[in-house]
Amino acid sequence: MLVSELDYELPESLIAQSPAEPRDASRLMVVDAGRGTIAHHTFRDLPDLLLPGDALVLNETKVLNARVEARKPTGGGVELLFLKDLGRDEDGAWEVLARPSKRLRPGLVLSAGGEQLRLLKSLGDGHWAVSGTDVPGLLRRSGRMPLPPYIHPTPEAEERYQTVYARNEGSAAAPTAGFHFTDRVLGDAERAGVEIARITLHVGVGTFMPVRTERLEEHTMHAEYYSLPQEAAKIVHDARRVVAAGTTVARTLETWTGTGELEGESTLFVYPGYRWLAVDALLTNFHLPRSTLLAMVMSFGGKDLVREAYMTAVRERYRFYSFGDAMLLLDGGRQR
Repeated sequence: MLVSELDYELPESLIAQSPAEPRDASRLMVVDAGRGTIAHHTFRDLPDLLLPGDALVLNETKVLNARVEARKPTGGGVELLFLKDLGRDEDGAWEVLARPSKRLRPGLVLSAGGEQLRLLKSLGDGHWAVSGTDVPGLLRRSGRMPLPPYIHPTPEAEERYQTVYARNEGSAAAPTAGFHFTDRVLGDAERAGVEIARITLHVGVGTFMPVRTERLEEHTMHAEYYSLPQEAAKIVHDARRVVAAGTTVARTLETWTGTGELEGESTLFVYPGYRWLAVDALLTNFHLPRSTLLAMVMSFGGKDLVREAYMTAVRERYRFYSFGDAMLLLDGGRQR
């Protein structure tokens, strides 16, 4: 598949800068891949669209205050985005994305928020392993929320860049399909007979990076840590349908079903032609062109129908990207 097939035109005015208020007032496009239909709802309608015995699977990851301004000994500024703790592999080290990184060298010591950070080694493409005595403390004291570049940074945007059920700290980006949920929607879903399962996948920046190869199949997918508790696995196994609240949940469930591993690192890349194993319905936002996320959505709903859905969303002035509206894809993916 050519990466150009993931292109589409989007007016800048449709890029959402804040979530709907309240969050469950966002729009919800329902795309039925089995029937080839597109319908329009609000997110508050979601419990009415689910069935008793469905499993609604949520990602409980919590976004770190991962963006830190550091200084070189010369006084030059470097922005660091802390991605993950490398403690299992490198004692006390973290992986960061540094910008600008061209003149950085191993052994260089950066200062940030009263902490000294030593560059250990380059991991390629602007990524570095760094060590510090108290990185979690640094992030709590001096870190800022890592908003995507298409969102204008404001205190309100930083405060709202988190799901209402976020619990397990570790992500460098939010699982944005979860932004639409409120306690009211979750309660209504449970009262309708829907079982809620909770998993964790810590989102890395690679999720949102554009594909730079000409052919989609040549793209190398990044690794992300995931964990699926036994209780969640049982709910999913016994479900009438499995409804993944976001591409991060879908990636976790498909990795687990394919490998049998309840915990580990997923490098799964889902694009058209993939045979779905676990997910029956996919709840997701409207994604960037040339992204692996859009490739996953096309894999689930079909390239032609998803293209039609995106053109419809532009025409109907849906709000796009992290703080934008949602799509529920039904009857795609695996065949029972």
